Amino acid sequence: MAAGEYVSMSAQRELFEHQIALERRELAEDPQGEQKELASIYASKGLPDDAAAKLASHIMADPAVALETHAKEELGLDLEDLGSPWGAALSSFVAFVVGAIIPVVPYLFFSSQTAFTASLVLSALALLGVGAVISSFTGRSLMFSAGRMLFIGALAAAITYLVGSMVGVSTGL
Repeated sequence: MAAGEYVSMSAQRELFEHQIALERRELAEDPQGEQKELASIYASKGLPDDAAAKLASHIMADPAVALETHAKEELGLDLEDLGSPWGAALSSFVAFVVGAIIPVVPYLFFSSQTAFTASLVLSALALLGVGAVISSFTGRSLMFSAGRMLFIGALAAAITYLVGSMVGVSTGL
């Protein structure tokens, strides 16, 4: 999963860098057209045409500011925060390791049926906890986020169980 996240984030970052390079080239080849484009963006946001033109002219006076502004206004990109493939891979790795350990730990300490029950309980509590944490970032209610996370986790477990059953894997219960 971490390798996939690294590749995904690398490709995304490369796409963003390509878009920024295209914007840099457009600024070099047609600064007046880019200035008009920027003025049009500000006018569409409600700035009077003359103020938008003046602001665009001021921004275009500094090539670094012009590139940063065009990247943000046209592409929705922050030049300082294009994402880190290594950071994404590490966070994905840690999340999957922690997520995988929780249902397995009971099997290290208990017999089959007890371990299965403990695994279900620990997994449900972990899913509820993750959902609760997510609610603090999304503004959704704690009950909604925790319930949604539990539902999605239970659905994933059920699908995994069904696929395992179809290919002949036994749980030993």
